[in-house]
Amino acid sequence: MRPLRGDDERRLVEALRAGEEEAFVALIRRHGPAMSRVAALWVKSPSVAEDVVQETWLNVLGALERFEGRSSLRTWIFAILVNCARRRAEREGRSIPFAALGEAGPDEQEVDADRFLDDGHPRFPSAWAAPVDTWAALPEERLLGREALAVVAEAIAALPPAQREVITLRDVEGWPAAEVCALLEISEGNQRVLLHRARSRVRRAFEAYVNEGASS
Repeated sequence: MRPLRGDDERRLVEALRAGEEEAFVALIRRHGPAMSRVAALWVKSPSVAEDVVQETWLNVLGALERFEGRSSLRTWIFAILVNCARRRAEREGRSIPFAALGEAGPDEQEVDADRFLDDGHPRFPSAWAAPVDTWAALPEERLLGREALAVVAEAIAALPPAQREVITLRDVEGWPAAEVCALLEISEGNQRVLLHRARSRVRRAFEAYVNEGASS
């Protein structure tokens, strides 16, 4: 979901500061589901992710007067969420230095970058430039079914944490690169490398699934 722009965001912030319950409910509806998904990138269970989300909302309400609008309201809220999730992960003993999480293993082959469209493509930014060769051999209902979606979800879940964070924000939640860099405090170049490696792994997993179905 795209962030609010200009006057709409200012009016929402004013309503939240005025204690308008409807504004807060609307904000929860707007961002709550995505917050749970993002929190789950760091913590071990959905119930803990929900605890992180609740802690985040308390922190948002407590810090709202200090929101200066230097980032979008969405980025500001999710930055608080990420901090809460990371602190919770540290308490659970899951903390790993971020810089170490996106490295490609010695045997890892990346998919060539030219197999993805550019982020600036007018219709399909960052999409695959060409489908998997054997897609045409599979029934359409299998390609669009729960099984195929589960393959993609499992491939994302199996990624190194930093890659999983970036691809979830970019390709699942639909965030632009600049917001992801601001949220995760990484450079544009690092974001691009992590995203490419993540997409490569997911594509390989999906190609294996498609090829298996086409040969059966």
